[in-house]
Amino acid sequence: MPSPDVLLAFFVATAVFAFMPGPAMIYVAAQTMARGRRAGWFAAVGVSIGGLAHVVAAAAGLSALFAHVPAAYAVLKLAGALYLVWLGVTLIRARVAGDAATAFPEKTAGRAFVDSMVVEILNPKTAIFFLAFLPQFVDPAAGLPVWVQLLALGLVVNLMFGLGDVVAVLGASLIIGKIGASEKAQRLIRWAGGSLMVGLGLKLATDRS
Repeated sequence: MPSPDVLLAFFVATAVFAFMPGPAMIYVAAQTMARGRRAGWFAAVGVSIGGLAHVVAAAAGLSALFAHVPAAYAVLKLAGALYLVWLGVTLIRARVAGDAATAFPEKTAGRAFVDSMVVEILNPKTAIFFLAFLPQFVDPAAGLPVWVQLLALGLVVNLMFGLGDVVAVLGASLIIGKIGASEKAQRLIRWAGGSLMVGLGLKLATDRS
């Protein structure tokens, strides 16, 4: 494995990225605001599993495809952006009273989990991030194979990012508690969460990087 100094730099850099507000944290907060705290926890788990798929892809060398085949990157980015916009519009248009979030909390949480996992898997920027970030801390001369080091480091990054998502869920839950549970407040919260998702989708679609 890398030297202690390199590992220290890795943990510091990972912590900065993990707890700096970014699209994943905003998305998890939006899910929490639109569907409730339980759904927020499931969304955080879904994002982590989606991130794990990118870690495995990076260790296997599959993420390099997006760096060398721009068309594949563009197609996946557009698919993820459209899916985010569709999710946001669906949440905005959903009825507050008697909707799935009230009558079927288990189904809503499960839907948040699946949606979040799909959104993360369809985000090529996550793949590019792991592809660019992890190799900086790999030691080719170490006893462990490079792919094992990439996998181990990627798992740590994914765990740290998961902790950042936990902070997002707690923060969004605090906002929900402050606003209240009236029908008008719930409609406002759902609209805000859905609008955040639409905004993230549009940003992903129009971002040239």
